[in-house]
Amino acid sequence: MKTVIRSRQAPAAIGPYSQAAAGNGILCISGQLPVDPETGEMSLKLEEQVRQSMRNVFALVAAAGASPRDILKCGLFIRDMQKFSVINQVYQEFFDQEPPARFVVEVSRLPKDAQIEIDAIALCGIQQ
Repeated sequence: MKTVIRSRQAPAAIGPYSQAAAGNGILCISGQLPVDPETGEMSLKLEEQVRQSMRNVFALVAAAGASPRDILKCGLFIRDMQKFSVINQVYQEFFDQEPPARFVVEVSRLPKDAQIEIDAIALCGIQQ
């Protein structure tokens, strides 16, 4: 069985999906756009978009009773591979030691014309 995870500290789903779902100790976090959940706004600056997407991921991790150290894997969907080094610098701020596994793919377009979207898989204490 699964448990749907919700948090007001992350943007609401903009389609027919859950912000996150957990089951058997695994948490799957849907792609997080860089939308500020309080204002519904999205910065135009790439660095701030990376930070906001990561803050949204971390909010859902916390809502599931886990911590950032429990994140096993992140997926980064980015609009411009030439900005990979900028994205890496900001992403690194969130994982000081033993970062999770990760993939990065360039995509032609993202919802709301975001420059980045980040999803994650983590361990959590929710068991069904």
